[in-house]
Amino acid sequence: MNYEALSSSLTARMELERQSGGYIRYGFADGNAQRRHTEKDDRVTIWRPVFAHDIDRIIHCPYYNRYSDKTQVFSLVRNDDITRRSLHVQLVSRIARTIGNALNLNLDLIEAIALGHDMGHAPFAHTGEVYLDELYHQYAGRHFSHNIHSVRVLDGIFPLNLSLQVLDGIACHNGEIELEAYTPARLSSFGEFDAMIEGCYVDKNQVRRMVPSTLEGAVMRISDIIAYLGRDRQDALRINAVNPNEFDNTSMGSINSEIINNLVVNIIENSYGKPYIRMDKEHFEALQTAKRENYAYIYESAAPRAKLDTAVKPMMAEIYGQMLEDLTQGKKDSPIFRHHIDYINATRYPREAPYGVEEPNQIVVDYIASMTDDYFIDLHRYLFPNSPYKVDYSGYFDKEAPYGI
Repeated sequence: MNYEALSSSLTARMELERQSGGYIRYGFADGNAQRRHTEKDDRVTIWRPVFAHDIDRIIHCPYYNRYSDKTQVFSLVRNDDITRRSLHVQLVSRIARTIGNALNLNLDLIEAIALGHDMGHAPFAHTGEVYLDELYHQYAGRHFSHNIHSVRVLDGIFPLNLSLQVLDGIACHNGEIELEAYTPARLSSFGEFDAMIEGCYVDKNQVRRMVPSTLEGAVMRISDIIAYLGRDRQDALRINAVNPNEFDNTSMGSINSEIINNLVVNIIENSYGKPYIRMDKEHFEALQTAKRENYAYIYESAAPRAKLDTAVKPMMAEIYGQMLEDLTQGKKDSPIFRHHIDYINATRYPREAPYGVEEPNQIVVDYIASMTDDYFIDLHRYLFPNSPYKVDYSGYFDKEAPYGI
């Protein structure tokens, strides 16, 4: 085991500056927060700062509870010990707050971004996201990405009036793209932000180029990677999906606790008192190696992906086509009305017009992205009881489970 520690010189500096209050503050100031609308419910008090409002609105959003039945990595597996998306966002929040606390950043802003960042994830994790993107582009010529859809959920489907800084951190959190250093990008207004978001629907690669406008957003983005790197390995080992000897033991470490500790320590060491977030070259290269190994041995493994490609992909195509037809024909008894449009309008958030007047493909995408894994499967069974496409879960007592449980 190799657990790194902060250097004695930085530790002494941090202790001295905390005692004297003389440290440099690069954290985002509450007074600079921007919202689309000024409302009396946004009043800041001594006990409820500005970004605490955002945290509360996110965790009380009707879709927040759906995190608990959305795949993090391993779909169609019954195992209470593997990570679901609900736990992932908490792990990200915890790691990001640890870094943010050490760097004297705005912890409420960090927490709000972390808890909302995956709200737009489709069922079946990134594989389901790929399927939905392909369908949306096929039917409407537009693209789907979960981080941009997270903004749509929290700013459009449910107009929560979140701050620009929280929404920007969510939009720019792309945990698939790692950088050695993050220097916040300039963002001045909602108009600029809205143009950036629209660009992501028409240019699939724009989302990969975006950088958060705050250090808090940057911390959350790297914490997203830290949270899943080791945890996904831990889950894969727990269900016997990988051989532990396949992973290199880099300077970053190879097990979850080592990876979290060593990357967090290195980021603090290289970012304290700086207007950017960075790690050194050795740890950055170790992170890149670990990501490549995770992709090779976990995310792109033939067995789980093949199971989804042969069943879930055509099932999603069938659901998309049927829901689009029901919507355009105005079939009010269809689930897309009863379970989606009517449900959203019943939440009574203040909006200029009722939900449901958007372009039909957008509504279908909203509906599918909102689904949990189990709901998706039940809906398909309800709509297509005679469909040849079926999925089977790997259970606790299956002798021949796909992952070798």
